[in-house]
Amino acid sequence: MTVVQTDRIEMADSDDELTLDAMFEWIEKMPVPEGYKTEIVGGNIFMAPQRQVHFEIILDLIEQLRTKYPRKRMASDVRIDFPGHLNGFACDVVAMKDGAARDDKGRWRYEDVEFVAEVISKGTAPNDYGSKKAAFAAAGVPAYLIVDPYTGKWHLHTLPKDDEYHGTVTFDFGDEVDLTQTPVGLTLTTDDFPRD
Repeated sequence: MTVVQTDRIEMADSDDELTLDAMFEWIEKMPVPEGYKTEIVGGNIFMAPQRQVHFEIILDLIEQLRTKYPRKRMASDVRIDFPGHLNGFACDVVAMKDGAARDDKGRWRYEDVEFVAEVISKGTAPNDYGSKKAAFAAAGVPAYLIVDPYTGKWHLHTLPKDDEYHGTVTFDFGDEVDLTQTPVGLTLTTDDFPRD
């Protein structure tokens, strides 16, 4: 990522408090390469290239979730602002509760999120395992699934309370993800998840 000198001056001269909207406006002006996912985690801008393995796992999850969730209650790589300092995430897979509505800016509200899945990218893995997990717990997201094609494992976090998850299970690709005790109410298969 390159920040042009005039952008640095504008940032330094600004008396306004830094906001997610301002940061996303800067991103829109940047020469972000095609095929890169961009999001803001804790006030830091992250860009990660999307790989074929990443896409295949995301599509597999979406196809399975579609048995319950209509297309209009799902999102992928769409900005959702979460609790914490400047958290504007573009999650890999998000499923919204029935009756979810977008805010006056046309964005989904984190309060309506029932399920989030993130597929690990090497450069941004610490966000998915750390900062984002903490933000999802603080937001009360009932089920957060981390899929790691490098290790061939998935990690399901449930039971958010007091800004942390109290239920965590980890299994290998090939083992089912049991979401029947969450609002999702489904079991997801992982047999076809590719490894990187």
